[in-house]
Amino acid sequence: MATMGRQGRDFIARHGETVFNAAGRLQGDHPHTPLTRAGFAQADEMGEALRHRLGDKPAMTLWASPTGRALQTLAVIAEHVGLDWHQARTDPRLTEIGMGSWGGRYYRDVIAEVGDVIDRPSGLLITAPDGELYSAIAARVSGWLAETNDDPGDRLVIMHGISSRVMRGVMTGLAPVERFGAPAAGHLPQGSLVMIEHGVETIVHLGGGGETV
Repeated sequence: MATMGRQGRDFIARHGETVFNAAGRLQGDHPHTPLTRAGFAQADEMGEALRHRLGDKPAMTLWASPTGRALQTLAVIAEHVGLDWHQARTDPRLTEIGMGSWGGRYYRDVIAEVGDVIDRPSGLLITAPDGELYSAIAARVSGWLAETNDDPGDRLVIMHGISSRVMRGVMTGLAPVERFGAPAAGHLPQGSLVMIEHGVETIVHLGGGGETV
């Protein structure tokens, strides 16, 4: 397991709803898709939940995907717990799955061409032929976990729907999902926050966001 021996807990959040989510567009690794008002409300709820659990100014390291939606979500949560957003670190390995030529397109248009883009048994997104493989996501998040294993104490990590499912699967030691070749934890709505400690996941806050990524 990538997180063996790590001291401290990992609080992993899925960013709030974005304009792409609201419009039904395939977002993928698109860097700049701002939060909607619902997305900011979801970030507020996660911030309140984290403050309720950890109190004001907890000792924790802040990490985020470098995308705008992740950084906006982090800013709101950090304000709730009294931490400095400017102290956060970013890493491109935390970004969302690369959708290839389907990125930015409307779900309805892609579905009309190729059929369903969600694997219903697992709830995982099916990518374009030139999109990112799930094994590649597992490799990049595993690399990030290995390199940051010495982070002191607790940390907050703001990620995305699919990439966070893969990382949570890696961290909790799940077997690869059939057809995808990588582990993936269960689906959580946008605006959800979990805690992983010694390979065990606990839901801190279940968001009210939609199904799209």
